Amino acid sequence: MPSDEISPLTLNKMKKLLILVPLLLCSLTYAQENKGMHFEHADSWSEIKAKAKKENKYIFLDAFTTWCGPCKYMSANIFPMEEVGTFYNANYISVKVQIDSTAGDNPEVQKWRADAKYIAKTYEIRAYPTYLFFDPSGELVHRAVGSSDAATFISKGKAALDPSKQYYTLKRQYETGKKDADFILALVNASMEAYDEDFSAKVTNEYLSTQTDLTTPKNIRLLSRSTKKSTDPGFAVFRKNMPKVDSVLGEGSAVSMLKRIALSEMVYPALSGKDAIIDWAALETKLQAAYPEFAASDVILPLKARYYQSKKNWPEFNKAVTAYLNKSGDKINNMELNNFAWTVFENCKDGACVEEALAWSKKSLSGKDAKNPMFMDTYANILYKMGKKKEAIKMQEEALLVSNNDPNIKATLDKMKAGEKTWQEEE
Repeated sequence: MPSDEISPLTLNKMKKLLILVPLLLCSLTYAQENKGMHFEHADSWSEIKAKAKKENKYIFLDAFTTWCGPCKYMSANIFPMEEVGTFYNANYISVKVQIDSTAGDNPEVQKWRADAKYIAKTYEIRAYPTYLFFDPSGELVHRAVGSSDAATFISKGKAALDPSKQYYTLKRQYETGKKDADFILALVNASMEAYDEDFSAKVTNEYLSTQTDLTTPKNIRLLSRSTKKSTDPGFAVFRKNMPKVDSVLGEGSAVSMLKRIALSEMVYPALSGKDAIIDWAALETKLQAAYPEFAASDVILPLKARYYQSKKNWPEFNKAVTAYLNKSGDKINNMELNNFAWTVFENCKDGACVEEALAWSKKSLSGKDAKNPMFMDTYANILYKMGKKKEAIKMQEEALLVSNNDPNIKATLDKMKAGEKTWQEEE
């Protein structure tokens, strides 16, 4: 190392540089971490509205709860995205409002509790997340519900800035007498997005009454969104025009809708009793008679497996899955096979039960999923539970390599090598 003496002037410059570099790094890190949406931390709703009025900007309000999975997904994955932040920060003052109350609420959330109750009641928030959009004067103009990808979320924000798409603007125009078919169709779509179910059903039926052909592509798309029951207009349309429906929505769409309604109206009610004794054969026969358009077993067999899973009846669960596999064969996708196998691994103590799950897991490792690290992890865990430690470790090491050193796979591998359980025993 050179031993030249450093002058006081040079030393002083170095000290300034050493101070400046961390500041620059902090600024750079802050900029990198704050490319997403900026949410205000005001003391009240009135303060947010005053700020919006002063800056002549729209307000975006995210009404969420602490227990809501889609809310957490949006906060963790969509709100922080740069393209989302670019759009919303330019056009909105954004605020998050927690609707529920918990013991762990921070002071800011506690300060907003009265406003949160007012917002939830006034704007009839019944689903989460609900997004409310206000104009600069504080008037509600638009509403949207649910999680989505970034592009869809941005499109919701764009619709809220467009008077021809703003839900409450359209609704006010409707109430003052605007009733032409194209306008009502726009209102129907906005009401569905707003999750205003009663009003949506009303204007949907009003729009459909103006149509002479319900099988046009735009009407089929509308009916696919609005048909919930066998008494809805779309049910008969889909049932009588299955090929045409599939040509618009994709192969199998008409049958999927029939299955969904059959489950809701015929099957689920039969399973609702707490201690119900279910005659699966009779239920399948009844369903087949009512819906000859599809094989009733395609609905009953997977449902039977999920039913016994919910009851934690693992012997019956295994029988149901085996029957489902034997009947459906290649129709069952690899993800479903993996999920069945993992359920058994986590819950079943019976050796024969676990051995069957190993076969399901092995079958999932095929085609494009032959080297799927998640499926490989399942297979390794089942091998390990069966006492095949050497084979399990080999498979888990391969899974770790394919996954680019996923920490969860690595943690499981470490447990296997240490001879520790990789599952939790039920109490």
